[in-house]
Amino acid sequence: MPALRVIILWHQHQPFYKDLVTGEYRLPWVRLHALKDYYGMVKLLDEFPNVHQTFNLVPSLITQIQDYAAGTAEDPFLRVAAKPVKELTRPELHFALRYLFQANPVNMIARYPRYQELWERFRSTGDSAERAEKYFQLQDFTDLQVLSQLAWFDEFFLDDPEVATLIKKGRGYSVEEQRFVISRELELLAKVLPAHAEAAQRGSIEISTSAFYHPILPLVCDSNIGAASTPGLPLPHNRFRHPEDAREQLLRGLDLHQQVLGTRPQGVWPSEGSVSEEVLAIAQNLGVKWMATDEEVLGRSLGTAFSRDGNGRLAVELAEKLYTIYHFENHQAEMNLIFRDHVISDLIGFVYAGMAPTDAASHLIHNIKQAAQPMLAQGRDAVVPIILDGENAWEYYPRSGREFLRRFYDGLQRDPGIEAVTVSEAIARHRNFEQLTSLVPGSWIHANFNVWIGAPEDNRAWDYLYHARNFYSQNAARATEGQRKLAFEEILIAEGSDWNWWYGPEHHSANDREFDELYRKHLSNVYQALGSRPPDYLAQPIIGGAARPSVLPQTAYIHPRITGDMVRYFEWMGAAVYTADKRAGAMHGKSFFLDAVHAGIDENHVYGRLDFIEKPPDIEFELVVNLESWAEEAQRPRRALRLDVAVEDGKVTAWKVSSPEEDKPIAASSAPAVDVAVALFRNFEFKLPLEWLLALPVAQSTIKVATPVATRLRLRFSLWHNGLPVDALPVEGWVELQLVSEEELSSV
Repeated sequence: MPALRVIILWHQHQPFYKDLVTGEYRLPWVRLHALKDYYGMVKLLDEFPNVHQTFNLVPSLITQIQDYAAGTAEDPFLRVAAKPVKELTRPELHFALRYLFQANPVNMIARYPRYQELWERFRSTGDSAERAEKYFQLQDFTDLQVLSQLAWFDEFFLDDPEVATLIKKGRGYSVEEQRFVISRELELLAKVLPAHAEAAQRGSIEISTSAFYHPILPLVCDSNIGAASTPGLPLPHNRFRHPEDAREQLLRGLDLHQQVLGTRPQGVWPSEGSVSEEVLAIAQNLGVKWMATDEEVLGRSLGTAFSRDGNGRLAVELAEKLYTIYHFENHQAEMNLIFRDHVISDLIGFVYAGMAPTDAASHLIHNIKQAAQPMLAQGRDAVVPIILDGENAWEYYPRSGREFLRRFYDGLQRDPGIEAVTVSEAIARHRNFEQLTSLVPGSWIHANFNVWIGAPEDNRAWDYLYHARNFYSQNAARATEGQRKLAFEEILIAEGSDWNWWYGPEHHSANDREFDELYRKHLSNVYQALGSRPPDYLAQPIIGGAARPSVLPQTAYIHPRITGDMVRYFEWMGAAVYTADKRAGAMHGKSFFLDAVHAGIDENHVYGRLDFIEKPPDIEFELVVNLESWAEEAQRPRRALRLDVAVEDGKVTAWKVSSPEEDKPIAASSAPAVDVAVALFRNFEFKLPLEWLLALPVAQSTIKVATPVATRLRLRFSLWHNGLPVDALPVEGWVELQLVSEEELSSV
């Protein structure tokens, strides 16, 4: 019988945050993701012995985890969280307010009512640490310090009785309890790497590696290869060409894994799936047996495109090309290659977080089977590679996605027609390898390197790296061994992909400025280590203005006509506005359809408007608007409504307004209410009575209902396609409206 083998590869990576000169970690994300994700992702497989997976651990991540586990790492976020509040300086208090709320507001902050209470208090001051300080007492700060750490604890760690007791307490934490959380945090970090080593020893997982500091290897070999993937791409003024550095980065990664985890990796997930024939040759020379990248690289190499039908399915001849293992061989290199199904991988990364875990797991297993069916029908083995980040997606899932993963793994284990295997197991069992003799250079993002080179910021960063590398080559011989070693280490760190991930137009985080400063600090350290002064230009930011999501509160009542025509700008003046940030943060691959939300009230109605990035999508889709009314200090919504709108050929075909508390719709297109309007043309608009939400502006309210009175509304829009949520605004949290008089709104 032909076999269906599923390869699941989780790529675990964080940038190198440590300043080698000062010894300080500039950002806390290694520590926090090691607490929240890395241990539990492996430990979960204890429950599913027949589900084997591959974990790619970036070597520089391993060294940083070791540093924290040994208690020798320090970052300002940890220092501020650990210090008794009475000892915090005023700048440190402001730092705490500014940075200890850096967590997903829905799945992490809101999970702890006291944490959410403090967050909402901070937000009410306009996210200003200086203004918020006077509203936070000493106990508030201590609670913030404790809860900002507990929010990142792994689900397995939350089961610890002492930790569970703290969570149950909820507030009013003591300095002793604060110390306990920090000390327990370091104990738990020490469990991460041994858990991986033990799972590998018993065969539950295979551990693969990347080049040490996560560089884009083809670009390190030759920066001009960016134009080979994208003809006409603007290149840096100076050509960076150091294949010897690429080899060193990869060799160090292989050596570290053997030293720390006890086995030498057979395979490599090259940073960002970036491959070229030169890179394959370097890897083969170092004993690497397999590498992985994206389906688009395969498509360009074969001269085809892996386009899918409306249900996300490949045609038979395309499925035969993708769901197999390739043996690459030419005069330069020989290597086994797998190519990720990026559609299925992106469902986990960006879509399933918005679904019920049971539905998401069932949909995923069904998708895997349907994808492989053309191969199986011909009696051929099928290999479906699912490869994605192993940490960033889980902030968007309730409880770190564990229920979804459990149901998915249980489905895999129970299905006799599916084998969940490591990459090496799949290669050992596979029949009928496909042959490949040439490979187009590219990454897992559009089969090119445009995220990391080509934009003015990217090219400036490469030019600065070129000059630092040249300075090292010209001056290292005159330095001491210690100076040379430090300077070269800084060069290797600066070659990492992460710096250019944040440069250019594609991505941003709340820490863009810190990333920029840290990159320039690494380059400056090269010159300082060799006894010279860094060039003045390294004191100036590389990064330009960064796009941010903008949020404006409602400032006046609005009375728009509901026509779906966004030309009527003045009718929406005074509305609350949420403008999307379409730069994709730490993960890439998200599809964006929605651009902005406008919302507001008048004396009797709530209005909403959704603007699309260009025009409404040319697909069948559904729009969902969730609305809730809330009273102050309430633990649940006063009333919740849901507006569902079906769209086909750019027109609304049906809509309904429903409440989870009622069996029948409150209103529908088949029996519309007088006070309701729904329209789609250039944009989407609606109007609903506030009475349906048991809410009117406080000064206007005549509804005879039990107290407490609703004081605010919140709204969230989402777009669904084929039963899956594909975009939403806001991405996190809600658009909020205050239920007050127009006079009070105008003072906002």
